[in-house]
Amino acid sequence: MRNTAQEYDKVIGICRDLFVKKMTDYGSAWRILRLPSLTDQIFIKAQRIRSLQENEVRKVDEDETGEFIGIINYCLMALIQLDLGVVDQPDMDTATAARYYDEKVALTKALMEAKNHDYGEAWRDMRVSSLTDLILQKLLRVKQIEDNQGKTLVSEGIDANYQDMINYSVFALILMRFGQ
Repeated sequence: MRNTAQEYDKVIGICRDLFVKKMTDYGSAWRILRLPSLTDQIFIKAQRIRSLQENEVRKVDEDETGEFIGIINYCLMALIQLDLGVVDQPDMDTATAARYYDEKVALTKALMEAKNHDYGEAWRDMRVSSLTDLILQKLLRVKQIEDNQGKTLVSEGIDANYQDMINYSVFALILMRFGQ
């Protein structure tokens, strides 16, 4: 029997470990990034995944795994930036950043569990390429919302889109049997 919560936690644990190691190497330099810059970083990763999925020839011997991890971690940085705002200089130690990371993951996982209940784990029958397309669609939505200075008439906000991208990326990694 599949246990989505355990699979989710395992994927996030690997992503978190990389996040903490990069914080140790680079500090919180990412805190200077404005939301559109983070969105663009996520977009680059999603575009690379799509390119890897569509192209038969690869010039770099890598698969999509690292890019999905990057999407997860950049989305979590964006959610933190949404709450704390952008700074001019790195201002956060590793323990504090990890605490914020964990808080955002908990909220995002709760959203996943609610939607997963309502949708009956439909994602398990999806293709990884479809999840990639959904991430790209969410990114285009976020870019439009950013261009509208964060205002929406009837749509969910930027934070919900980042959360969905995290969850789609985790689902893709589970489907790819990452971490198993």
